[in-house]
Order: sequence, then structure tokens, then C-alpha cells
Amino acid sequence: MGWQMKRPSLTTWILIALVAGIAFGAAFPAPAVKMGLLGTIFLRLIKSIIAPLLFGTLVSGIAGTGNVKTMGRIGGKAILYFEIVTTVALFVGLGAVNLVRPGEGVQLQKGAAPGVAQTSASVEQIVEHTFPTSIIDSMAKGEVLQIVVFSFLFGTACASIGSKARSVVGFCESLSQVMFQYTNYVMLAAPLGVFGAMAATVGDKGIKVLANLAKLVGTLYAAQAFFVIVVLGLVTVIARIPVRRFIAHVKEPFLIAYSTASSEAALPRALENMELFGVPKHIVSFVLPLGYSFNLDGSTLYLALAAMFVAQAAGVHVPFTTQLVMMLTLMLTSKGVAGVPRASLVILAGTLATFNLPIEGIAVILGVDTLMDMCRTSVNLLGNCLATAVVGRWEGYRYHTESAIQTETLDAVDILVEPEV
Repeated sequence: MGWQMKRPSLTTWILIALVAGIAFGAAFPAPAVKMGLLGTIFLRLIKSIIAPLLFGTLVSGIAGTGNVKTMGRIGGKAILYFEIVTTVALFVGLGAVNLVRPGEGVQLQKGAAPGVAQTSASVEQIVEHTFPTSIIDSMAKGEVLQIVVFSFLFGTACASIGSKARSVVGFCESLSQVMFQYTNYVMLAAPLGVFGAMAATVGDKGIKVLANLAKLVGTLYAAQAFFVIVVLGLVTVIARIPVRRFIAHVKEPFLIAYSTASSEAALPRALENMELFGVPKHIVSFVLPLGYSFNLDGSTLYLALAAMFVAQAAGVHVPFTTQLVMMLTLMLTSKGVAGVPRASLVILAGTLATFNLPIEGIAVILGVDTLMDMCRTSVNLLGNCLATAVVGRWEGYRYHTESAIQTETLDAVDILVEPEV
């Protein structure tokens, strides 16, 4: 067989488009500004994903766990851990972006209605606005929080009536799968969108905008490193997880997640390795997949950072109270879309629309999103593996410190792990 040239991946095409867009914008500023139409079309397609994807993933995810009572003790502990750690991740992201301020100087257009919608609203108005009067109206207007609230209640209602809701839950599962495939098709247009957006940005703002993007990527990697070393490191100390053994078992799935930018690709090996690490099978098979919907440490940190980057780039002052509301929005909307490359862009688009920030900021970020996606996805995977170990520890199991555990003993859980006395 003759040598065959490997087909360039979508990531490769995006990077090529990024370089081409920068070069075109620098060489031909006036025509380059008109190329922004390509970026605008791509962003409109991204916005069309938000409502059906959120509804389908949230309803099927919540209903799929079954009745809250049947989730039992393990599910309750897992959800408690997830919410604590993702909240800390959001604060780390907000702290990093407010400290470094990578968006300052980009000067994005604020659009027809500049500013943050919630800035002048009272707490009562914000709370009232969270609850929908019509889900159709909420979807049409892109009211992300209202869609989330409706979906949570709808999913809980489906779970509570059991088999009678099977057809509805099945429809929502199918809808989420269709929307993930729809997202894949939309992402095929990403190179054109990146080319147009970067050409228009460089043509309008000049080559200096690249310094802001480099600053954004650097801030994200530094914040993620801080989160892994300090926050997750502290968790391993408190839960008494043997760190060296944990690293040895999580290293391979971590690298798979980083190189593919998809935590789904790393799931089979993560399940296998966490059992080898010593977490009982019934905990691994429940907590790890659940974490893929509810424990997105890397993505939530990124979303907080990216949303504030766009606000800074648009010159919009976001008060701390509004940042907290934004955090709550991100915490809710980030559930259920793990594992799909660049799914966080869809969540970011919805959040920017909710807070009346220019969605054009996504077009600027998209050029370097591949580098950030690899980082946030691998941290998501690492956080979920640690979550399974912590929940197992809470259930009274202690892990051996020896590095060698035979695969043949996987079925004998009492050999792998010993209940705490």
C-alpha cells in the first residue's frame, strides 16, 4: 500500500483559518472588515443551538437519574461535592479575569443595546425574571435561565411519574443527540467563521488585538493550574487520597482528554482505571458519568473567565453582584453538555445573550478556543476522576497506597478496597 496523506482535522483547519484571517486582516484592512459577515453567520447558527440543546440535555439528564429517592445516599453526596467544587472553580475564574483583565483594550462593539441588562434591576426583579411564563417565549428570546428552570422542573416531573414519561424522556434524549449532531455540522463552518472574524477584528483593531488573546490563553492555563494544584490538591489531602497512585491511574485518560478535547473519548479508560485505583464498581459506574453532566470544573472556570473577558473587551463594567448572578447562570447552564468539543461556546453564547453582552466576543475567542478547549476538557476529566475517589472515601472505603493492583481482582471489591472501621 502506498503512503496516504492524513486528512486535516477540524482543529487543523481552524488554526489555518486563524493564521489566514490574521494575515488577510493585516494586509488588506478595508476588505477584511467586510469579511465579518462570515463570522456573523456562524454566530447566528451557534445561537440556534442553545434552546433545544439545553432543554433536551437537561430533561433527559435529570429524568435519566430516576426518582430522587432511588438515587440514594451516593447520589446526594456526589451532587453536594459537585456543586461545592464547581462553585470554587467559578470563583477562581472570576478572580483570575478580574486580576489580569485580559480583555481591556480590545474595544468590541457593544451592539444596539450596550451594557448589562441586570445592572439596573433589583434583586427581586432578577429573581422574578428567572421564572418563565411561557417556555416558547423564553426559547424565542434566548432567556437561558428561564429555559433551565423550566427544564429542571419538567425533568423532575418526568422522573417522578416513571414509566409513563418514558416516551417524553426518549424524545428529549433523541433531541439532545440530534442537537449534538447539529452542533457538529455547525462546527464544520467554524474555519470560515474564524477566518472572517479574525480578518475583520485585525482589519478593524489592528494586530495589537493578538496580545489580548495570548493574555487570555495564558490567564486560563494559569487559573486551571492553580485550581488543579491548590483546590484539587487540597481535596486529596482532606479526603486522604493517595496522590501518587491517583496520578498514575488518571494520567492516561487525562492525556486522551487533552489531545482530543473530548472527555467522552477518555470515559472508557477512566472507568477502567478508577476501578483499578480501588473505587468500587457501583460507585465508579454511577458517579463518573453523573459528573460528566454536573461536575465540569474546567469548563465552569473557563466560562467565568471568558464571559468577563467579553465584558472587558466591550468596555462594559459588570458590578460584583451581577457577576454573582452570572456565576449562578453559568453553574446551571453548564450542566449536561460535557464531552463535546467546543460545547462551552454554546453555553457562553447563551450567557452573553442573557446579560446583553456582545456575542461577537465569541468570534474573537474562537480563534484560540482549541488551545483552551484542550485545557478545560482535561481538567473536567481530572475533576470527575477525583470526585469518584472522594465519594468512595465518604462511603467508608480506604485506598491502598501500593502502586500495583492486579486487574484480575476487579470483581472482588473487598480485596481492592476495605471499608473504614
